[in-house]
Amino acid sequence: MTRKQLAASAALMAVTMVAVAACGQGAGGPQAQRSGIWAAGSSTVFPFATRVAENFGRNNPGVAAPRVESLGTGGGIQAFCQGVGPSTPDIANASRPLKKSEYELCRKNGVTEIVEIKIGFDGIVIATARNGNGFNFELNDLYEGLAKTVPGAGGALVDNPATTWNQVNPGLPNQRIQVYGPPPTSGTRDAFLELGMAPGGMLVPAVAAFKDDKTRFETLTHTLREDGAWIDAGENDNAIVQTLTRTPGSLGVFGFSFLEQNLDTVKAETIDGVAPTAETIADGSYPLARSLYIYVKKAHIGVTPGLQQFISEFMSDSATGKGGYLQDRGLVPLPEDQLQAQRAIAANLTPMAAPAK
Repeated sequence: MTRKQLAASAALMAVTMVAVAACGQGAGGPQAQRSGIWAAGSSTVFPFATRVAENFGRNNPGVAAPRVESLGTGGGIQAFCQGVGPSTPDIANASRPLKKSEYELCRKNGVTEIVEIKIGFDGIVIATARNGNGFNFELNDLYEGLAKTVPGAGGALVDNPATTWNQVNPGLPNQRIQVYGPPPTSGTRDAFLELGMAPGGMLVPAVAAFKDDKTRFETLTHTLREDGAWIDAGENDNAIVQTLTRTPGSLGVFGFSFLEQNLDTVKAETIDGVAPTAETIADGSYPLARSLYIYVKKAHIGVTPGLQQFISEFMSDSATGKGGYLQDRGLVPLPEDQLQAQRAIAANLTPMAAPAK
């Protein structure tokens, strides 16, 4: 079994265990009602949701403390979409938009009104230890260094033969390709593939030739190496940060918020000459900038105590506003017009439309 298959199997087992444990709290279990708010999903959104939960708990002493779990975006959405009721989360935290297939799974299981709320921005960084070599990646370097299959001599597709970064691009250091990153269930992984690997592949003519064959192009650009050059490091981005300091010459892929908290030990590398900062992520000039979301089950409003108040706390000036406490944790705030639009969605509990893909 490949490393990817093992990771996917472990993620499925984790979701199954969550669902089984939760069912014990549902109808027929020892606890017919769940008293507290339950949010599950993205490891990137996890510290933000945890901070909101702490504030909510202090301001609402009569309400049970919210439960926030880091299962990865895919794992959280799978649990969220299992149905309506106390055995399923009220909120799915996500570091990418809900997919059409996930939306359809929700509908199939009776989750018919989902409120999508964008809470802010984050960027995916490629980092090294502070004393490591400096890199200025071009987008195509990401594809050519980390894709499982790349063009070989004459343009024929072959297993990636590169072992050092200067074989990919002579302007990069003569350093082995060893990158620690998130597993297949992670929204950070999905976003890295969509924002880095796919656009990088479009810059390689032999790969771009498949752009009209969506399935083939996605297979080429979304399949990472399985020969040890890319290493799935789990859902905990902090663990990747720690690995960089213990493994000289390695690189890591994780969220900007974790970079902000660890600037004493790691540094971010540039992509197309642009460094990840709050400014370049907010204005979109950093190529790997992304939006972060929470998905709310409207059917649980008025049923789970404090759920609407929790959402209001999440979208308050003191939390997601400019200078709010989530900015201190690395969240890049929305521009004022976007923030007001998202607050209106949250206040009116406006259900989202079906995703296009």
